Amino acid sequence: MFVVPEAEEAAIRAVYEQRGEFAAAIELRRRFPGITVNAQARECARTIAGWKPLPLRAVKRMPAGSAA
Repeated sequence: MFVVPEAEEAAIRAVYEQRGEFAAAIELRRRFPGITVNAQARECARTIAGWKPLPLRAVKRMPAGSAA
């Protein structure tokens, strides 16, 4: 398991959409050199490309004049 910052996620998704799975796997390996197996990199690239943004949460606001 590893953390993928939003910038890396967006870059990997863009490469996946523009040039395909193999190119996205290469981009992923470039950004995460600890991933050394191509099959694993391709699986991770497919997973990242399939992520959908989380829905925005509604922010509850306190009525004006209310104490916090």
